[in-house]
Amino acid sequence: MARRLPKYLIAAAALAVLLAGCSDSGLTDTERRTVASMSLSALPPLPPDPTNRFAENPGAAALGATLFFDTGMSRDGNVACGTCHKIDRQFQDDLPRGVGVGVTNRRTMPLAGVARDPFFFWDGRRDSLWAQALVPLENPVEHAGTRTAYAHYIKRRFGERYERIFRPLPAGLDALPASAGPFGTPAEQAAWKAMTEEQRSGVDQVFADVGKAIAAFERSLVHGKTRFDRFADVIAEGREPSGETALTDEEMHGLRLFIGKANCSTCHTGPRFTDNHFHNTGVPPVPGLPADLGRVAVVDEVLGDPFNCIGRFRDGGEEACGELRFMQKTSPELVRAYKTPSLRGVADRAPYMHAGQFSTLEQVVSHYATAPKAVEGESEIHPVALSDRQRAALVAFLKTLSE
Repeated sequence: MARRLPKYLIAAAALAVLLAGCSDSGLTDTERRTVASMSLSALPPLPPDPTNRFAENPGAAALGATLFFDTGMSRDGNVACGTCHKIDRQFQDDLPRGVGVGVTNRRTMPLAGVARDPFFFWDGRRDSLWAQALVPLENPVEHAGTRTAYAHYIKRRFGERYERIFRPLPAGLDALPASAGPFGTPAEQAAWKAMTEEQRSGVDQVFADVGKAIAAFERSLVHGKTRFDRFADVIAEGREPSGETALTDEEMHGLRLFIGKANCSTCHTGPRFTDNHFHNTGVPPVPGLPADLGRVAVVDEVLGDPFNCIGRFRDGGEEACGELRFMQKTSPELVRAYKTPSLRGVADRAPYMHAGQFSTLEQVVSHYATAPKAVEGESEIHPVALSDRQRAALVAFLKTLSE
């Protein structure tokens, strides 16, 4: 007849089974691998941009930095890229919607690590960092400038510097209209149409080079390490965090929820905490703003952009254009789909979402937990039962990405 084990031995055996594969931190081997993959140390070197042969040119980057902070790069002389992308605020502005010459309809995105994105803006309407840099320059509520005005300005202020880096400025530039472009006032658009194809092409080349210079500068904007990274690096080394490298019990609880039950890491993944894709998460529209359908509304725009990867202002061969050629073009999933933002530094840049719909991280977590239906299209998120304690733990963990 078999002997019965004492109850304390049965309990010890059950506990051993429960903890099998777990470390002192309480993370399973799978969780430890996930955490290690989210550290900045796991981020590979920044790949080259074959569409911009000036991307690593120090002279181009220096000119780009100058242009980035130059208020002369606007119609009224008061707006620069740095007006909304503030250097001391993670290159964003803490406002629900950006303010340039006028008020925009969307939140200013931070720029750290932006050179790693395949598409740009909340809706992905541009496919390279240098093409993205051009859009605000002509946007009537951002910089509100025109292409010939920028060409004249470059010649007047930076002519010798530009030619040393890029190429000779177009011949006959002085004879072109002071302000003309495909956007702007009706008179400015008419003046652009009256120019010859050769004249427009020359101005477009200068305009493209301006974008490439700004992009060369923006490639230098990177994320800084945080408390989470110090913790994750110790985990990656197979050691147990302690002291300054450890997370609190609440932060650890939030981390386990983030990569587990709450499903946050499904989209906020990898060292930058983003999958670089577009998702409908049921974020409500802002009353009073024009209808905004997100990604689905700009597919034709990115394909038709003269400065896109398959356009003639691209450097290098078309083999670099896979993202554009094979991007998803028609799908119900694109309706009200917006880019997954990086969560690095997230605690220090309220408000949240593409138009500043939520004021606090607590509101963001509540939105994802309750998962309201989308006003248009189909939301990808589903309700998750989270207690008040669990919601607070998630917010506590998110704060470790900002410290």
